[in-house]
Amino acid sequence: MGNPARKTYRAKRDSRRAQTYKLSLPGIVKCQQCNEMKLSHRVCKNCGFYKGKEVVATSAE
Repeated sequence: MGNPARKTYRAKRDSRRAQTYKLSLPGIVKCQQCNEMKLSHRVCKNCGFYKGKEVVATSAE
């Protein structure tokens, strides 16, 4: 087996490895009821609605 001709430095090694560990942004959409930004396929934390129906009762402030 052959040996590497030159030392691979940490920065070179880590930048090469970083290509496989890219993070993706979560799916953020606007709530249909209150127009706040929320995660898709989840109940809105602001108004408690999901798919046009109130799922979680929120206290009126």
